[in-house]
Amino acid sequence: MLIVQKYGGSSVANPERVFNVAKRIMAAQAEGNDVVVVLSAQGKTTDGLIAKAKEINPKPSRREMDMLLATGEQQSVALMAMAIAHLGGKAISLNAAQVGITTTQNYSNARIRHINTERIMTELENGNIVLVTGFQGINQFGDLTTLGRGGSDTSAVALAAALDADICEIYTDVDGVFTADPRVVPGARKLDVISYDEMLELASLGAKVLHCRSVELAKKYNVKLIVRNSMSDDKGTEVKEECKMERMLVSGVATDKNVSRISLIGIENVPGKAFEIFRLMAKEKVSVDIILQDVGNAENKQNISFTIGEEDLDIALKALDKNRAHLGFERVEHDETVAKISIVGAGMATNPGIASMFFEALYDAGINIHMISTSEIKITVLVDENDVDEAARAVHDKFKLASVHAE
Repeated sequence: MLIVQKYGGSSVANPERVFNVAKRIMAAQAEGNDVVVVLSAQGKTTDGLIAKAKEINPKPSRREMDMLLATGEQQSVALMAMAIAHLGGKAISLNAAQVGITTTQNYSNARIRHINTERIMTELENGNIVLVTGFQGINQFGDLTTLGRGGSDTSAVALAAALDADICEIYTDVDGVFTADPRVVPGARKLDVISYDEMLELASLGAKVLHCRSVELAKKYNVKLIVRNSMSDDKGTEVKEECKMERMLVSGVATDKNVSRISLIGIENVPGKAFEIFRLMAKEKVSVDIILQDVGNAENKQNISFTIGEEDLDIALKALDKNRAHLGFERVEHDETVAKISIVGAGMATNPGIASMFFEALYDAGINIHMISTSEIKITVLVDENDVDEAARAVHDKFKLASVHAE
């Protein structure tokens, strides 16, 4: 078998954990498997590098940030190769350029275009465990790019797809995918299996277990994906195309505090204004989530509000200010004290009353809703950031997610 494993930063945070992972990797190879391993930067390394950058320049360019942040994963793979060698194993560390992971040119949020598997296959044939830097690639200019926070998951799934691996194991510091964040909701329960679509929604809505683009790739290329704990032998959660979802109407609750709301006040109520606003956001590479447009008033004016990630707020505000005359709004307001709470479940599509239960749970908890967004298998609302943890517990209890068992 060809196995791709990915280990997160907490799994390799200190020497003890590095050697724990090294033994696990070597055990997989000893069973007769070819093993390719993707590593994240150790512990809080990336946060430390960001802090160092801001000591020098509060608003550094995205290109130079990618150049800096990519060093964290390079440290991880080199140290892991040393640990495996110390234990008597054989491994080689490779960065994105050495592997040939090419990406789009977008710094800090690049997408993988192609992976050249020749070097990896050669090293596997030579008996090596291949250790690859996660989270990064090189663009058409030969510059280092990063895939966004959590991008090592995407690196691993992309490698698994390119190598036609038998399985892709994502190792983290939790036992698998839970019905909610167990650090926030004490009764959160681990799922044995979840569909690609549900996992994609949970990941995109704030669940930290998997990077959403990794799930997109797994679904597209039908990669067998397992989420497991690097510190235990628990079988984890399998993410796959079709699954009998334990007869649950709702499979999970996700929260996201990395949210800002922008409101454009007093826009002329004529066709094309929404198109102009969101074309501008797309041009600036700003992803937009919940959108609310009210009806025109007596003066034929309207307001449009939308949510974006906090990291994009400055970019969005600068672009809107620069284009204020063209867009024709009276003023722009923004709020960084909001958060999203979402419910996700394949059972929602065919069961009426889910929205009513969701809103009732928030009402009973005394939590006000600012904005609402829905799709076939999810409902997302915007609430005050200070209320979101309580909201998660209330909704989790309302749907009795802690006590649902497979039939």
